[in-house]
Amino acid sequence: MSKTTLPPQLLSPEMISSAFMSLQDKICLSLEQADGCAKFLEDAWSREQGGGGRTRVISHGNVFEKGGVNYSAVYGPTPPAILKALHLPEADFYATGVSIVIHPNNPLVPIIHMNVRYFEMSDGTWWFGGGIDLTPHYIVDADAAFFHKTLKSTCDKHNPAFYTEFKKWADEYFFIPHRKETRGIGGIFFDRMDSKRGMSKEQLFDFVLEVGETFAPVYTKLVAQTKDLHYTESQKKWQLLRRGRYVEFNLVYDKGTRFGLDTDGRTESILMSLPEMASWVYNFKPEAGSEEERTLGLLKKGIDWAGK
Repeated sequence: MSKTTLPPQLLSPEMISSAFMSLQDKICLSLEQADGCAKFLEDAWSREQGGGGRTRVISHGNVFEKGGVNYSAVYGPTPPAILKALHLPEADFYATGVSIVIHPNNPLVPIIHMNVRYFEMSDGTWWFGGGIDLTPHYIVDADAAFFHKTLKSTCDKHNPAFYTEFKKWADEYFFIPHRKETRGIGGIFFDRMDSKRGMSKEQLFDFVLEVGETFAPVYTKLVAQTKDLHYTESQKKWQLLRRGRYVEFNLVYDKGTRFGLDTDGRTESILMSLPEMASWVYNFKPEAGSEEERTLGLLKKGIDWAGK
């Protein structure tokens, strides 16, 4: 996607939304090519209070058991729950973005999540948010390092301080307090990015789009090198347990889930992030010295993956 060169006053929410629609198209094509079989099915929807979106779901493919690439642009009076949660004055809102969650068939292929979004209000308030994080069922150090180094390279093009700040933010955000473990190996996470950052709206827009553009090449490379690896029934059971942790985070802590429900969003689209199958085994303990135990030991904040 080419860099935005429009002056700030011409960078309308509709133009940002259009760029996000294009990003959705490109990512869906890349994921279909990576799967080699399944195609995305589109479900266009509208919101009674204003706006709508395009939910695209892929399922039962060669690689992907279930995944979604969602685009939305919704607007109207800001619900009281959002005003209270975000400490905002009463005004209308406009929110647009792309969100992705992919659950693979093979437990040796990681789960991935990405989100880029823009929010503004009729009183002139605006900001960007987003992030990308990886949730391997089995942590491979080299893959984690590749993932984080790629994100650092993306961040460094725009601000050399971004990666360190946003990596720490992701470690804190993608954490499951009741399990005392991170959801995966993290990535980057940022929110409420506005002119207080010392960057113009179009500069921040360029950064957010580049985060979105980073998704497909980094994930399809990880998919290509893991999708054909042999796995055991025991590893498949472990995958279902790790998916259970994913469900716990998304339903209990994820702010995007809350925002969608609080703005009377489309429930099917909001809960697209949940896997088709997951499991919970009472008081499960991995075997001592196993890869499962090793992975659990690495689900913690502050690991310098980019430095490995």
